Amino acid sequence: MLVWTRRGRALVLAVFALIVLIVFAAPIATVIAAALAGHWTGPLPSDLGFANFGRALSGDEAASLSVSLQTALLAGAVALILGTWAALAAREAPDWWRRITDAIFHLPVAVPSVAIGLGVLIAFNERPLLLGGTKWIVIVAHSVLVLAYAFSSVSAALDRLDPAYRQAAESLGAGPARVLFRITLPLLLPALGAAAGLSIALSMGELGATIMVYPATWKTLPITIFGATDRGEVFDAAASTTVLVAVTLVALLLLGRIRSRAALR
Repeated sequence: MLVWTRRGRALVLAVFALIVLIVFAAPIATVIAAALAGHWTGPLPSDLGFANFGRALSGDEAASLSVSLQTALLAGAVALILGTWAALAAREAPDWWRRITDAIFHLPVAVPSVAIGLGVLIAFNERPLLLGGTKWIVIVAHSVLVLAYAFSSVSAALDRLDPAYRQAAESLGAGPARVLFRITLPLLLPALGAAAGLSIALSMGELGATIMVYPATWKTLPITIFGATDRGEVFDAAASTTVLVAVTLVALLLLGRIRSRAALR
C-alpha cells in the first residue's frame, strides 16, 4: 500500500518471494529431498527412491504415527471441550474475572513447553492422580499446551457473535440450554472447527513437553524423529518428518472442509 510505482511493487514482491523461499520453502524442500535420498555426499542427493518412506510407514515409525494421531485427537477434543466451556463461562462473568481467566488459560503459551512437561510430570506422579508411565500423562500435557489456542479461538468468535440472535430466542421463550445448543453452538461451528484444527496440528508436532513425560510404550512420532536424528539416521528422520507433515495437512484439510460446510449452514 505504501509503494506507488509498478517497479517498486515488483521489487517488494520479489524480496518477499525470496524471503519465503529461503525461510519456508527451502527447509521443507531439503527435508523432502533428504527423505528421498539414499546418499548425500555432494551438493545434491543421489540414489533417490522411496526406501526411506517404506521404513517410515512400518515398524516403530508407523506405531509412533498412530500414537501421535490418537494423542492429537484426544488432546484436541479435551482442549476444545474445556476451552469452549471456559470461553462461554467467562463471557457471562464480570470483566475482572474475564481478565483472570484469560491470564490463566494463556499461561501455558507464556512459559517453555519443557516447564509444562515437568509440571505435569510432578503433579501427576503421585496418588490419587498417578498417571506417570501411562499414555494419559502425555495426553494431559498436550491438552494443557493446546488449551490456550482453543480458548482463544472460541473467545474471539464469541466476541464477534451478534447478541441479537440470543436475545430473539430468549424473547420467544427459549431457555438457556436451548439457546446454547440451538443458537450459540451452531453459530460457533466454524470457530470450533478452526480451534480443533489448530489444536491437532500443534499436538502432532509437539516435542518439548512430550520428551519429559512420555513412557516407552507411548512414543509420539516427533519423539521417534528426535531419536533417529540423535542416532545419525537423518534420511529416516526426514522421511518420518515428511509423513508427519503430510498427515497433519490431510487432517487440517478434512477439518477445513467440515468448517466450510458449517459456515455455509
